[in-house]
Amino acid sequence: MSEFFKKTVAAVLAFALALFSAQTASAYTLHMTVADLRLSSAVVGTSACPVPAHRLTAAGSFSVQWSTSLGASPLTVLTQDQTAAGRLNEIEKTIQQSLGVWTGVSGSVLLPGTLAPLARVSSSTACAADGLNSICFNQSDAGFTPGILAFTRVITADHLGAQLTNGPAATEIGEILDADVYFNPGDPNTTFATPQALAANPAAYDLESLLTHELGHAIGFSHSAVWRAMMAPYAPAPGTFTGQRPTTLAPDAPLAEDDRTGLRALYPDPSDTVHTGSISGRILPANALSLPAVPAGVSGIFGAHVVALDAASGNVVAGVLGGWSCSGTGPAQFDGSYRIERLAVGAS
Repeated sequence: MSEFFKKTVAAVLAFALALFSAQTASAYTLHMTVADLRLSSAVVGTSACPVPAHRLTAAGSFSVQWSTSLGASPLTVLTQDQTAAGRLNEIEKTIQQSLGVWTGVSGSVLLPGTLAPLARVSSSTACAADGLNSICFNQSDAGFTPGILAFTRVITADHLGAQLTNGPAATEIGEILDADVYFNPGDPNTTFATPQALAANPAAYDLESLLTHELGHAIGFSHSAVWRAMMAPYAPAPGTFTGQRPTTLAPDAPLAEDDRTGLRALYPDPSDTVHTGSISGRILPANALSLPAVPAGVSGIFGAHVVALDAASGNVVAGVLGGWSCSGTGPAQFDGSYRIERLAVGAS
């Protein structure tokens, strides 16, 4: 489950610095799945290495439905158009724009054609582990602890053939079988506004920013420790939005380079000859005695935040949580490794 918090505190992380001169250097953190090796090798293979959670990218393979049950006590989703049909159309347009953000990045095979037509359902409890990707605005859940505006539950396959009630059988380890986005429906002090309604409702949170973030989880992202990134776990302040609004010419405008690079790493375009660079290394302690004795074999620092700086401007342009590597049959080794992939080649 990935939670989206109000931006009230800053994250405190250990960090290391790396210099990189490419203008678009960035990094990312992805959801990972480990195969259930208790099952037959015919359905899980033989490797215990974590696999990034991901979508299939065939035409129409990523379908999303949203619940038109919005609730009125309290009214949490604010729109400019107050007619019944107008409200739904305005919210649906916001959902479509948010989906388009993630299918508008060059160097990725997650394309607009990957999306099936957006569907509507009337049920107020459409979000469930049922193989249907749903967005719900009026469904209560125990996941709404204090401060959480929205969250996404993601279910992935840990073996071939894994299947939920209404979904197809998994053909790949790590395949996302279901992802449901929940917006907090029960807090009278929390409202969400479409882009058209945000200016008139400065105390509301921008629906498009939150949707774009949560849909990032639905395609395989975890949280980023880069503050400007769309996948940072803090919402923009009420009345504001993250980044820039998407446009027809720049549908991915709300994303930071951090998000774009992560998308290219997760859904790489084999024909992309621009984003082929990488930086990698290990984070080691000054004194090996500072490493934990348990589990055995720890040889580097786990969970450190590695950031890349633009050599010309000094700006932070990348950040990744590192600390492990895995190859062959695994298992993962906690050796302090990190790797930032799919960087544009060329000096800034």
